[in-house]
Amino acid sequence: MVIGLDIGGSTTKIIGMADGRVLSHELVKADDPIASAFGALGKFLDSNRLGLADVDRVMVTGVGASFLRGDLLGVRTIRVPEFQAIGLGGLYLSGLHEAVVASMGTGTAFVIARGRDVRHLGGSGVGGGTLLGLANRMLNVRDFQILVDLAAQGNLGAVDLQIADISHDDIPGLRPTATASNFGKWNDAATREDIALGILNLVFQSIGVMAVMLSRGHQDLSVVLTGNLTLVPQSGAIFTDLADLFRTQFIIPADAEYGPAVGAALWDTPAPIGA
Repeated sequence: MVIGLDIGGSTTKIIGMADGRVLSHELVKADDPIASAFGALGKFLDSNRLGLADVDRVMVTGVGASFLRGDLLGVRTIRVPEFQAIGLGGLYLSGLHEAVVASMGTGTAFVIARGRDVRHLGGSGVGGGTLLGLANRMLNVRDFQILVDLAAQGNLGAVDLQIADISHDDIPGLRPTATASNFGKWNDAATREDIALGILNLVFQSIGVMAVMLSRGHQDLSVVLTGNLTLVPQSGAIFTDLADLFRTQFIIPADAEYGPAVGAALWDTPAPIGA
């Protein structure tokens, strides 16, 4: 078995892969990257009733990988460039041969992946850190799940200025409910729930529009979304609206949060990527 380990700023994702198939995965939360890496590997082995002898190598990636020195628990450990892991993992999970892949974590990274050829396109500081920072400042909410639960009851029209608010005429290519200005309509009548949804919409629309521009610059490739933010229930509807507006295909594959961990495990294998 090959272990793929993605050590992020607040969570570590781990997957086990054998014969080109993902067999199991785990997610561990920890602030310390070294403790998180050792904890994730130990938890994974215990949950799957495996011993160290069952693991051929551990492939690590993510921002926390730079803190590791030497092998994990005596198992051969190899560091994988994060952008390569993002691209390979996105293609594997989506079954595509080529795509723009976005990894939505604390911030957002974009790569273009064609088979095993992966190139970094750029990034954005907008991501999960933005969500929590704005929620803390605007709502005094520091818990991610509380923010998501509040947003589920929100009305976006109460905070965002929409096309229908500024024009009575039909504008070709734009629906009346399309966003003209994020938080451009916010007033004292907006509830905490409305603001929570506005924060989510602001972050996901910012990521999505940047992805659209990158896709258009590369033969209108599909955009594969990976990372922890794919777990936010509202993300699917927001990206569906963007797909309809810009005629760009957004794909959130199953187990999308484990994309870079999967890509790390695939990095030094000759197996083809994509279906």
